[in-house]
Amino acid sequence: MRSGPATIAVVLLLAARLGAADFDASTAANQVGLDLYRQLAAVAPARNLALSPYSIESALALAYAGADGQTRTEMARVLYFPEDDQSIETAFGALRGSLNLIASKSGQQEKEREKWGGRGDAIEWHEASRLFGQQGYAFRSSFLGLLQDGYGTPFAPVDFRNHAEEERLKINAWVEDQTKNKIRDLIPEGGIDPRAGLVLVNALYLKASWASSFVKHVTSDLPFYPGGERNETVPTMRKTANFDYAKGDGFTAIALPYLGGGLQLLILLPDDRDGLGSLTAKLTPALFRTYAHLGSLQLITLYLPKFRLEGSTIDLAQNLEALGMKAAFDQPRGSANFNRAAPRRPDDYLYLSKVFHQTFIAVDEEGTEAAAGTAVVVNAAYGVEMNPPKPIEVHVDHPFFFAVQDRTTGVCLFFGSVADPR
Repeated sequence: MRSGPATIAVVLLLAARLGAADFDASTAANQVGLDLYRQLAAVAPARNLALSPYSIESALALAYAGADGQTRTEMARVLYFPEDDQSIETAFGALRGSLNLIASKSGQQEKEREKWGGRGDAIEWHEASRLFGQQGYAFRSSFLGLLQDGYGTPFAPVDFRNHAEEERLKINAWVEDQTKNKIRDLIPEGGIDPRAGLVLVNALYLKASWASSFVKHVTSDLPFYPGGERNETVPTMRKTANFDYAKGDGFTAIALPYLGGGLQLLILLPDDRDGLGSLTAKLTPALFRTYAHLGSLQLITLYLPKFRLEGSTIDLAQNLEALGMKAAFDQPRGSANFNRAAPRRPDDYLYLSKVFHQTFIAVDEEGTEAAAGTAVVVNAAYGVEMNPPKPIEVHVDHPFFFAVQDRTTGVCLFFGSVADPR
């Protein structure tokens, strides 16, 4: 009996840390994020934009584990992956371990603060993954075992063929629950049809308090210049403190540590009000790694607008195709090869059809709350100082770039640009 076509969807949100010695997962994730960011920003340079490089890379890593032949070769080139699964599995496992350790250390620090009457919530870090697969489909046990043992992604049988819409709603509800309702409707209506074979889902949620909070009553309405001389009044936080600070080529870098010191919010502010495009053209994984430790504390009076970026799901499929991942999307028809996930037959094989992504991030006086989701849909044809120095003033009052980083590796859990914080 001929089986119908199948779909694999991957919904993912993750975190980061040390890669294996022969594969730097943080560099790979940051580079893929930059490749996609530049394509999306070129289409609408004046809009707010946020991505989770680690979520996207992690989701595609699960699909890559099932790829073979030319499909695998192209995916490796676009994702900056090595050929062997072991180094990828080890690298992403170490990255996950890093974030778990950071959250644990911040919890210990919170307890110490409480002993002395201080306050500050520990970092909340939650990551969960699940593999929803069509019951009865011929998935290879080696593939399911790799995802279970290497990526902590257990298998759950579902019935896409007869109840595609119901299963989509259940998956979205699961993602919402894992991200405290910050990522909603990740897979849009029609994103999973009866041909679906597999949906790999991972959810990431982060809530991190500043090492030293901003005082709320100091926040005031100040001008922000989204373009040229035009300005809008936005709630702007202010604080004078020692921050990691550096001057780059046409921009200023300043880092705000979260509780525990393992994570930071990196702000990159162009010198020119309309310099965001020039700045982002210079960004590289090496820069992110360097700026994970700026190493130069300066007394700064920082003016930083509060911002909240959330939006609907975007589809990255065409962007990935443009980067060179064509066979995975069955271009030309019949070229997709995910034989390592399930036996490939001329009339029954898997191929990527959609890569859905959604990100949420909010920055205020207390800290940062963020979440992200990535769904890769695979169809198939089947101290006191007497004379303190005068602080440097940094006014983040025009479009800027930001990144939430693991300071150990420089990997960006989230990054993007704020064109208008309203």
